Amino acid sequence: MTSEGSDTPGGDVPLPRILYDTAAPAAPDGPSAGALWRLAEPGRQLDANVVRLPPGHRVDTHREPDLDVLLHVLEGAGTLTGADGPHPLPAGTLTWLPHGSTRSLAAGPEGMTYLTVHRRRPGMRIRRRDRAAGAGD
Repeated sequence: MTSEGSDTPGGDVPLPRILYDTAAPAAPDGPSAGALWRLAEPGRQLDANVVRLPPGHRVDTHREPDLDVLLHVLEGAGTLTGADGPHPLPAGTLTWLPHGSTRSLAAGPEGMTYLTVHRRRPGMRIRRRDRAAGAGD
């Protein structure tokens, strides 16, 4: 395995890569909240993030209409609140958040660090506006 993308033996065949050590604590000069790491490899079909919520912080109630999300609590603990009520999220918990579900996250007293993985959203594209379609706009 390699962490270098250009040194692929045999040409353009993609190779597995080690990207991030989730067992290593965040760097002392790194962010104490928000995304600690993001998957940014070109040509990927997935998006993934390692996110840190400090104690008392939360992700407000929202709904993801298009994407299923896997959430894995790496350290700390928190609470997932869905339409069916609150669910504890201790370290090690793997949770499926189906598309269309409403949910919020709240960090516990030690904060919570978690990994999310979902299908990559297609990028925005700038297209020429069709004159016939835009005639009444």
